[in-house]
Amino acid sequence: MSPRALSQAASVLLVALIALCVLWEGWLAPLRPGGSWLVLKGLPLMGALFGVLKGRRYTYQWLSMLVLLYFTEGVVRATDPGLAGTLALAEALLAAALFACAVWYARLSAPSRRRDA
Repeated sequence: MSPRALSQAASVLLVALIALCVLWEGWLAPLRPGGSWLVLKGLPLMGALFGVLKGRRYTYQWLSMLVLLYFTEGVVRATDPGLAGTLALAEALLAAALFACAVWYARLSAPSRRRDA
């Protein structure tokens, strides 16, 4: 897979994960009725959005560590009953795919791996 395709996939996955976090805690299945402050868990991901869209390698490096927190939350909350469990599983899957894309992109875009002709 090319670095460009990985960057595009990571961008789509990041936007999807942000949207899932906001919708989940705001409207779909909030921890408390009427929404909760957990809707703010999408903010750290927003900090990575522009770096990912611009293809900045450093952003991919730290995002790969940050997204593990979202994966962990998804796995832990996947046993919740009803829609919350399904959304948690979706969060874990999106986070795992984003992690893979971020690590792979960072590896392919390393200065030692560039082919300058």
